[in-house]
Amino acid sequence: MGFVPVVDLTGDDDAVARAIDAACREVGFFQIVGHGLDPAVEAAVWDAAGAFFELPPADRLAVAIPDGDAYGYGPFLAERLAASLGDDTPPDLKETFSVGPFTAMPAGLDDPAAAFVYSPNRWPAALPGMAVTFEAYYRSMADLVERVMSLMAVGLGLPPDHFDRFIDRHTSAIRALHYPDIRTVDGAVEAGQLRAGAHSDYGTLTLLRQDDAPGGLQVRDVAGRWHDVPAIDGAYVVNVGDALERWTNDRWRSTLHRVVVPHDDATGDTSRRSMAFFHNANWDATIECLPTCLAAGETPRHEPITAGRHLMEKFLSTQPPSST
Repeated sequence: MGFVPVVDLTGDDDAVARAIDAACREVGFFQIVGHGLDPAVEAAVWDAAGAFFELPPADRLAVAIPDGDAYGYGPFLAERLAASLGDDTPPDLKETFSVGPFTAMPAGLDDPAAAFVYSPNRWPAALPGMAVTFEAYYRSMADLVERVMSLMAVGLGLPPDHFDRFIDRHTSAIRALHYPDIRTVDGAVEAGQLRAGAHSDYGTLTLLRQDDAPGGLQVRDVAGRWHDVPAIDGAYVVNVGDALERWTNDRWRSTLHRVVVPHDDATGDTSRRSMAFFHNANWDATIECLPTCLAAGETPRHEPITAGRHLMEKFLSTQPPSST
């Protein structure tokens, strides 16, 4: 078995929960198979994202993310993920398309900043069916995360429904990513420039579908070594986010990861695609030490914080000075 373990969700729930707990403690990453997602829903959204990145630049830029909003097209070189850790790196060699909740901001949510995660989704006129396809996938992924978090709760010694009240109005997002063929990039790749700089994710957890292409995902172990995460047909890569690490009092690891550029000896088309479902708790959910993650006589390592405030602080740190 590789560095990142594989967990089959069709197994006994208690055994699966123990395997997830071990993976989250030791690695912070695992891959899931046996998830039961509808292959037609998966294929439709993957094809729609591919069609988007093949649109003419003007069509993509027509749905670019406006200042102050969260969703739409993120042009090539628009983001520096490593900046969230305070690292000054060249911009990432990728372009993105992001969507968020398909619901309006809940009534009574008393935080003007929450409008950011409920900002409008934007859809290209050239792909009229794209919204329906993405919404079907969004809802399928949310259901899968609810199932995974139920197993996580059991792995933490909590009731299976412990997280339900914290994620019933989740503010999750889908991000489709395209890493162009490195040979088509204008100018030389700068020293230290990556397809996605080293970072940890911000929310509860991330589910990632990746293709099998050169220049892929790597995760870092506690000794500082980087390990490739192989693309397994039909699998989703799952990783603990910063909010969940904080929730578990650092019992679980929000692990640094990156997407590297292809080796110089890579042949053929080196373009790469992936699709991430970034799961976030309810905007006003309080992230504080879980009762089963605090030993007798121990004090929590982190102060309580709302999921929304935590997310915004992390997100804003990745943006270049010229944009929000």
